[in-house]
Amino acid sequence: MTRPLRRPFFLRYRFGFVLPVLAGAIGAFAMQPFALWPAMIPAITLAVLMIDQVYLEIDRMPFAGLLKRAALIGWLWGFGYFTAGLWWLGKAFLVEADEFAWAMPFGVLGLPAVLAFFCAATFALALCLWSRNWSRIFAFAFSLASLEWLRGSILTGFPWNAPGMALGNHLWFMQSASIIGLYGLTAVTILIAAAPATLMDRWRGRPDWRASVLALACVGMLAGYGYWRIPPNDQPEVLNVRLRIIQPNIPQDADFNAINGEAILTQYLELSEKNPADARPTHYIWPESAFPFLLHRNLPALDRIGMMLEPGNAWLITGAARMGQPMPGEEAGSFYNAIQAIDRNGIIRDTYDKAHLVPFGEYEPAFSKSLLRLTGLRQFVSIPGGFTPAPERKPFSVPGLPPIAGSICYEAIFPGEVLPIGGPRPRVIINVTNDAWFGDSPGPRQHFAQARLRSVEEGMPLVRAANSGISGVIDPFGRVLSRTDLNTVAVIDSALPEALDGATFYSRWRNWPLAGMLLVFLGLALYGRSRKPFIR
Repeated sequence: MTRPLRRPFFLRYRFGFVLPVLAGAIGAFAMQPFALWPAMIPAITLAVLMIDQVYLEIDRMPFAGLLKRAALIGWLWGFGYFTAGLWWLGKAFLVEADEFAWAMPFGVLGLPAVLAFFCAATFALALCLWSRNWSRIFAFAFSLASLEWLRGSILTGFPWNAPGMALGNHLWFMQSASIIGLYGLTAVTILIAAAPATLMDRWRGRPDWRASVLALACVGMLAGYGYWRIPPNDQPEVLNVRLRIIQPNIPQDADFNAINGEAILTQYLELSEKNPADARPTHYIWPESAFPFLLHRNLPALDRIGMMLEPGNAWLITGAARMGQPMPGEEAGSFYNAIQAIDRNGIIRDTYDKAHLVPFGEYEPAFSKSLLRLTGLRQFVSIPGGFTPAPERKPFSVPGLPPIAGSICYEAIFPGEVLPIGGPRPRVIINVTNDAWFGDSPGPRQHFAQARLRSVEEGMPLVRAANSGISGVIDPFGRVLSRTDLNTVAVIDSALPEALDGATFYSRWRNWPLAGMLLVFLGLALYGRSRKPFIR
């Protein structure tokens, strides 16, 4: 006869609100700057055991009541995870402290409180698929991975610190993203981290080790595949390309002050001409929104840039706000957050406009405008009416460089959204950003890590220029060839690595492998419900 399950000591009594929050917070240590991927194991394992405790009441409470209890535990778990991982967002409220500091608690706790509803839905869905055997870890992996995919998609999406980044922070493990992407890594991470929960199973009087052994084997296979995929030699370089990346480290309160425009431009020019490399740079790269003025309307600034480029046949690639042509009946055109390519004559030859804007940072979502007016808040970037998103990601080209996938700041966190629509397949991602909003905090480090994973997913190098944050050059295997320290004035001189020949599996098939994995997880969860339980 099957023995009853003896619940762990920390679940024998009501765990209240504390344990779920702490369990979720532990998982945040798997993210940057700690990058301790095993921290995801106790976070996920405890989540499974907490749902176990709810399920033990299946014969004593109405199922609707159990769903509410599971959803509450899930919300608390998610609140702990997102608060511990995103607390640094509060630093943005201190840039203009006289106007925004009072709202800092709402920013620090409000977004985690909203994101935690995805975890509430996860726990409730998992309970609907729960069983009293090994298959419940597949129920949890299916539920959380599905809701994470949804979190990265709906309401413009926000996939920041997806659980898959626990493995995506590490070179060998991240190579699987070339096949299954971030969301596939998330599904695998959850399944591995949930496996130790089956050690609490008393099947025939002993713990069930099978899931944990398979999880260890899976970790070994991921590492082995990564080791096999990364070549022993450096990636070949694109011929006749020499990059110079400028990180000026301009404080955010000065960056958008028009009276500092001349001094800021002078700083960029001086850094660009400082310590010339053995070979003069062919392409200079400046970060996002480099100027507190509209560059395309400032002819003296364009002339100074042209003079800096004139001695050679070099190009400047820079972030800059721009104003489009007004529509009939409008007094002014829309504002765009852009990347612009400038030649040695000071002429802007091509422009990429940002398509995926930051809600509340670059524009006010329609549903929130009344609320913002009521509270007296406004968007952080003081652009009249906010920025306008580009209707689609357009190709971006600069002479002397292979085809480019332009990426501005926040756009780099979205898997599968790097490539432009139309044009030749890009062979380099150029990402410009400004992380000065968040100071010396985990935020810029997490941002860099997520941008890095895009290079592995797409099989192409990433060149990143940050005003303040982390700039660098990354090859198509995610190897960091050069990078700056956070919050420093720095100049990087670097060659450009070649992209891989052909698209990666993920680049061709996107999230179809993930959909297949989720169907397998769901099938195993449903199959397990019909098997012999370990509790009677």
